[in-house]
Amino acid sequence: MPPKFDPSRSSTSTSASPAARSAPPAPSLPRSAPSVSPKKIGEDIAKETAKDWKGLRVTVKLTVQNRQAKVSVVPSAAALVIKALKEPERDRKKVKNIKHSGNIGLDDVIEIARVMAPRSMAKDLSGTIKEILGTCVSVGCTVDAKDPKDLQQEISEGDVEVPLE
Repeated sequence: MPPKFDPSRSSTSTSASPAARSAPPAPSLPRSAPSVSPKKIGEDIAKETAKDWKGLRVTVKLTVQNRQAKVSVVPSAAALVIKALKEPERDRKKVKNIKHSGNIGLDDVIEIARVMAPRSMAKDLSGTIKEILGTCVSVGCTVDAKDPKDLQQEISEGDVEVPLE
């Protein structure tokens, strides 16, 4: 027999979902959050991600407490870089294997690094900036019309000034 329901208990789950779609939440939801409608949670996820993340796949954090679900977006570095490229929306079902060959500025990379700093394993902001530049390499974009690997090398040598905080 399962234990009695405790309304003050809080449970948290994360899942990656395509933005602005009413995707069904994770299959483990009914076990971790009983008495919460999966359909309503799917609608909440779609509403929360439709604002800024349309067309991208982002990680969503779902916190359920007292039979109320709260949805928050936890963007990855790749999602932030692709958003900074300001590419037009695309349909994930129709357009496959897209190449992100755009260009972003070093200021955009620094802003992304500030957002990602709490989740980064780097000691200071320059290490986080190097992590974001590595993400730019994997996404396939350039930074200030340069290869991100070259920019990482210049930061390590001290040729490019980056803020401390």
